[in-house]
Amino acid sequence: YLDTGAMYRAATAAVLSNSIDIRDENAVELCTDSIEIDFDESGSRVFLNGVDISSEIRGQIVTDNVSAVSALFIVREKMVELQRKIAGNRNSVVEGRDIGTVVFPNADFKFFMFADITERAKRRHKDLVRLGIDRTVEDIVQDLKQRDKLDSTRAVSPLMKAKGAIEIDTTAMTIHEQIN
Repeated sequence: YLDTGAMYRAATAAVLSNSIDIRDENAVELCTDSIEIDFDESGSRVFLNGVDISSEIRGQIVTDNVSAVSALFIVREKMVELQRKIAGNRNSVVEGRDIGTVVFPNADFKFFMFADITERAKRRHKDLVRLGIDRTVEDIVQDLKQRDKLDSTRAVSPLMKAKGAIEIDTTAMTIHEQIN
């Protein structure tokens, strides 16, 4: 399992922790060229240069900046290369907003999963509560709307349904129903 969104969040955390202006593409490129992103065997823990940053990347500062950093061509190019390296030579479940369109356009199976924005916010709220982060569902809805807009309209690798992808509305599904 590969959560590519966590990779973009890790890259964003690296840029922010080095106090780099996210509009300074040269500095962002130097930073992202020097980082190492890895996962534990389950794919649920994320490591940046050997340090577990799984909780940090779900925080508000990363959330507020991840769309801008991940929209940069140089960041996307590096992450796509790394994603292909990690998952390209084995059977993998890869999650992300451009997996079927850009990263693995020839994947055997493609799914375009979506849910009502309020349901997505409730799910994110549960995740944040587990991390000890206090946000309202209403604030999360606004964050998600903004991020969806940015990701759908970016010039490089925009969020869109891949040709031939199977659409699945997960709004009323449990996680087990989604997997099935």
